[in-house]
Amino acid sequence: METIQLIDVKKDFPILNQKINGKQLVFLDSASTSQKPVVVINSIKQYYEEYNSNVHRGLYKISAIATQRYEESRKKVANFINSYPKEIIFVRNATEGINLVASSFGRKIVNKNDTVLLTEMEHHSNLVPWQLLVKGKNAKLEFIPITEDGLLDLKKGFELLRKKPKILAITHVSNVLGTINPIKEIIKEAHKYGVIVLVDAAQSVPHMKIDVKDLDCDFLAFSGHKMCGPTGIGVLYGKKELLEEMEPIFGGGDMIKEVQYRNATWNELPWKFEAGTPNIAGAIGLGAAIDYLNSIGIDNIHNYEKFLTKYALEKLSKVKDVKIYGPRDINVRNGVISFNLADIHAHDLTTVLDEEDIAIRSGHHCAMPLIEKLGIIAAARISFYLYNTCEDVDRLIDALEKARKVFKL
Repeated sequence: METIQLIDVKKDFPILNQKINGKQLVFLDSASTSQKPVVVINSIKQYYEEYNSNVHRGLYKISAIATQRYEESRKKVANFINSYPKEIIFVRNATEGINLVASSFGRKIVNKNDTVLLTEMEHHSNLVPWQLLVKGKNAKLEFIPITEDGLLDLKKGFELLRKKPKILAITHVSNVLGTINPIKEIIKEAHKYGVIVLVDAAQSVPHMKIDVKDLDCDFLAFSGHKMCGPTGIGVLYGKKELLEEMEPIFGGGDMIKEVQYRNATWNELPWKFEAGTPNIAGAIGLGAAIDYLNSIGIDNIHNYEKFLTKYALEKLSKVKDVKIYGPRDINVRNGVISFNLADIHAHDLTTVLDEEDIAIRSGHHCAMPLIEKLGIIAAARISFYLYNTCEDVDRLIDALEKARKVFKL
């Protein structure tokens, strides 16, 4: 196999340079959260040490610096996904962004007996908010099914779109199956019938080039902590005209223009959705993370992960009794691989791997209906990012062979 290698980035991540029990940590759980490069850590440290102050409020120098850096990060996010700064709402994470759309826009347009369309591969973050919405509105949920090879059944999906659901909320990349959905094609079809589309891009924005204008999505949500940024900061993108129609769901400081005792008027976009003191350090850290990813190149990251995923799939397929879930076609999946080894419970397997200083995820991966549909109770999951290597995969394979001996397979 042809070898593709990014520049040596492991050195940029302090946690990956420490040794546990004499071994270097192999971190294979980036779909849950990514590790942070030193430039991101330093940007947060610098904020707290040099210009810690609130934004949009103070007239003194360090407050002006904080405001400038905070809004510069918004511009960096906008450029990263090809939108406008006013269309970028800072939230805590993708979950909050989806909840914001469901609770504001969804409550406005979804009425009794209306339909919200999802898929069978959604993360709980793009399922439960819509359950809450339809329950309160006496509306209903429909689901685009998945095929046996882990792809969306587009024929059935397009049939459901022709019934004109009010909203389609869909993941771009499955956090369990690794499936990359043909989101642009689906959005185009949805818009033929006037269906509003929200994209859960938590597993795609960190790993591939996303252009919201090209996709023509109406809303898109993602989390900073999965793309080398800090926890507690996420992004909701929305088309300007839709965001202007929406009412805020949080009230307080900074989201208002004027307040009287019995009435208030809202601030302009994007600030009408950012009530109270925001996660200033988080936004600044996210801006630093975007600078870091841009310095390497998001296309380079995507191509490298594709190579690494192919390498891992080939290695895993040679381990006896391994069952891999999701598509095998490397062109329609990303660096998420869920699997089970014989009848070993995924939690037990994770414990054995942890003893080898290899960190993987196990369980239902916040996608319980999908795991049940697969006919299992849990799965082990590995997921890659720009700092992983073929050597990491080789250590995983060696550890799996050790697990086979431990469990006497």
